[in-house]
Amino acid sequence: MYDGTPRPSSPSPARTRPRRRAPRAVAVALALSAALLAGCGSPERTAGDRKAAAPSGAGFPVTIDNCGTRTTYDRPPSRVVTIHQHPAELMLALGLKDRMVGTAFPDSAVLPPLRKDFEAVPELAKKEPSFETVLEAEPDFVYGGYGSAFADNEGRSRKAFADAGIDTYLNREYCGKKQVSMQDTYDEIRTIGAVFGVRDRADRLVADLRGRIARTAEAVKGAPAVPVFVYDSGDKSAFTAGGKSLGTEIIRLAGGRNVFADLDEVFGDASWEQVVARRPEVIAIYDYAGAGSVEQKKRFLLSQPALADVPAVKNKRFVVLPLTATLVGVRPPYAVEDLARGLHPERFR
Repeated sequence: MYDGTPRPSSPSPARTRPRRRAPRAVAVALALSAALLAGCGSPERTAGDRKAAAPSGAGFPVTIDNCGTRTTYDRPPSRVVTIHQHPAELMLALGLKDRMVGTAFPDSAVLPPLRKDFEAVPELAKKEPSFETVLEAEPDFVYGGYGSAFADNEGRSRKAFADAGIDTYLNREYCGKKQVSMQDTYDEIRTIGAVFGVRDRADRLVADLRGRIARTAEAVKGAPAVPVFVYDSGDKSAFTAGGKSLGTEIIRLAGGRNVFADLDEVFGDASWEQVVARRPEVIAIYDYAGAGSVEQKKRFLLSQPALADVPAVKNKRFVVLPLTATLVGVRPPYAVEDLARGLHPERFR
């Protein structure tokens, strides 16, 4: 499944160079434990000790099954590191900035209402931080966005964190789901709300996001569905959102139709001949760090003779969506509105 890194231009599978860091990570965890045992009476404490000292609240204990890992929380986590942008934004949208001690891997502009709080949280790394870097922040909970947050070959497996006394949670989109929907965003928000003892906030946030979508749906009601092609990346072929992606639902709710809705995947490759044959009227460009700028993507699409007669290219109808706005989190309802304004501008004047 898509992990937020740029895809190869050809349909050949991406390869990751193995980096054997797990032994070092385990050694760090053991070293920390040894130091703590040697320093009895010291104010330094393990993540487990910090959790035990944190005040409990109503609604606990809470047991969560997440991607095959079952965790019982006797009290809400108090020191959180988020890896990837969308978990950080979800935490901030729930008013949990005071629990956050670090974040990492920002890959697009932060949602404006959350920008100030996001900037107040220490950034641990531009990409995924090392296991050691995360440990230095002394978290009791690590929340990952893409599956790569807990890459075993990088020494950041969930087991490595568990052995260090740190709970983990992975965005449900990367639990091997074959279909991703808007309901997953609501379920994710409510699950994190339960873990942190803020169920009421989670319910209010979900209600607000549902309302945002409802207002957009009302604005485009009755409008003809606009054919949309999602361009993520690629030159030899197009890496695009398939029928099982949240992107397809975003397009539908915005008054459009994903021309590759029949692609039986969350993300997949399509040939340029297929793009030409399906004649999209709008191209939604996914914007994220490391995949080339939006302007580079536009220049590529506009420079291809084979695409010259595609309506979206001919009329230069592009809508830019941050990748984070298409992932399970708080932003997909915002993406629905932004895309709808690009598909049906006459409905928003």
